[in-house]
Formats: sequence, C-alpha cells, structure tokens
Amino acid sequence: MKNISALAILLFGLFIGSLFVDFVQLMMGRGFSRSVVKQYDLLQTGGKVWVAYGEPKVNVQIVTDDTCTECDPSEALVWLRRVMPTIEASPIESTSDTGKLLIERFGIVSLPALIFSESVTDTDFYAQASSLFAIENGKYFFDMGKIGLPVGKYLKLPEVGDDDITSGPKDAKVRIIEFSDFQCTYCKTFQSDLNTVLKGYAGTVLFVYKHLPLSLHLQANNAALAASCADEQGKFQVYADNLFARQDEWGKTTGTQKFKDYSWRFGLDGRAFAKCLDTKKYQEKVNADKSEAENFFITGTPGTFINGTFLSGAIGKDALKQVIDAELAK
Repeated sequence: MKNISALAILLFGLFIGSLFVDFVQLMMGRGFSRSVVKQYDLLQTGGKVWVAYGEPKVNVQIVTDDTCTECDPSEALVWLRRVMPTIEASPIESTSDTGKLLIERFGIVSLPALIFSESVTDTDFYAQASSLFAIENGKYFFDMGKIGLPVGKYLKLPEVGDDDITSGPKDAKVRIIEFSDFQCTYCKTFQSDLNTVLKGYAGTVLFVYKHLPLSLHLQANNAALAASCADEQGKFQVYADNLFARQDEWGKTTGTQKFKDYSWRFGLDGRAFAKCLDTKKYQEKVNADKSEAENFFITGTPGTFINGTFLSGAIGKDALKQVIDAELAK
C-alpha cells in the first residue's frame, strides 16, 4: 500500500508539474506543451515558425578539408535540406583518423563527401535515390558527383598507363590529362588553345589524351578508335588535329570510310589502319577511359586535370598558362 501511495503521489506531482509548465508557457508566450506539439504540424512563436516533419532526424558526416576553399559543403547542404530537411551535419577533417578511415572504407575520390546514418533509409529521398548510396556497416555514402554537384578537391588523380596516348617526358613535374571528344565543338576550340600553350612548355609537361566520346555524338566513338589506330603508327597528333579541323565533314557521315580516307594523307599504312579500325582494336581502351571519367564524375567535355587542379570546359590560353606556371612554381 505504501508503494502504491508513493506512486500515486508521484504521478499526481508530475501531472501538477505539467499543468504548471503549461500555465507558465501560456502566461509568458513561450514554448509549447506536449499536447499542442502533438496536435499541430506548424507552430509560431518568437518570430519563428516551427514545422513538424514526418521523417526521422538523419545524421550526416561531411568529410572535408579546412584548407580547401572549394570544399566548403554549404552549397551541398542547402540543396540537401531542400529534399531532406531533417539532416544534422557534423564536419570531419579528411586528415583526421576518422576521415582517413571513411575515405579508405568507401574509396572516396573527392571532397566534400557525405556519409549518412542508417536513419536515411526511412526518408523519401532515399526511396527515390537509393542507387546513389554505397552501404557499409550501417553507414551510407552519398555519391554527390553523380548528381552533378561541384567537386571541391580530388583525393586521387587519373592514372597514366603504358597504353595511354601521351607526349612529353614521363617524369615531368606537370601532368595534363585531358578527357575529350573529337566531335565536341568546345573540345575543338580547347585543343587548339592547348596545343599553342604546350609549345611554350616543351620538355617540361606531360600531356595525356583520354577518350570520352559522348553518346549524343554519333561518330565520336569511331573517331576515337581511328585516332588510337593513328597513334599506333606514331601519328596521333597530326591525325587528331585533322579530326578536329574537319569536324563538320566527317561528323555528317556514317561508318568508318571517311576515317580510312584520312589515313592516306599522313603517311600511315592504310591497310593496317583499316584493319585496326574494322576490328575495333582499341574499343576496350576507349571504354576504360570512359569508365575512368565516370569515376571522377566527368560527364562533359573537355575535362582536364593539370596535376591536382581540375578544369571543366574550354578554358582559354591565359587560364591554362596560369595554372601550369603555378604548378611549375611549386
């Protein structure tokens, strides 16, 4: 009986306390009682509006770099809160132990990177975009590059293999790696400017050409194969320049005959070139370049790395020189 009496007194005290809190809040015009919060989805007080959401709170770790201005996640968070307003973000420095662990665990190649808690699976956003998440041990890595959000900093760079199209010393202090499409008009302009700039850095820069034929350009893949066949005979540069110069000509054709016709103009072995093109000898390499571009979130051309600096689009000669000179000065 004593225990029951004590419990009754406790419950009565809590009830009176709750009423007192409600009364004080009513008199002062501050705060909300539990019953009010449960009853309404939108409340206003103190010049602010409080909105109830049906989704859970979602914690997100943002792997970033305080020394990188472009890695500021503010823009990404503004976008995310429009589609997932219940997120609570906490920054993780990429050089910290936790940051290094997350980078290694999810193979993160760029910053900022977002790692969500498991509660994200209960949101409408996840239901619509689950394919953009990589899952491991209750952590959900959201691949921002796949939705076109800008990259602040790359942690890894494209590899340069023995089968890549290159010019310049392999051990050069500056590496320029370009993903390009021979049927892209912006690539035509950019390549002309880049060729002019590179003449002033002979022997000090390694240039690497990688293929990224876009699906909207119907002859771009054939052009990429033809350029690789020309490279096999040591004639990539002259053949590539011709492809860009005659873009409007071969771009209106179908098949590969026009590319074969060009081969005879530059002293190539036409028969060997035709066989190389007909058998699609370098299709696997073209596909590998495209996959590599996808891993670095490059969806348009030209896309160019100058060491760790990524340049999107047709950058002019002055901008190219500025970045190259800055890298040489390091």
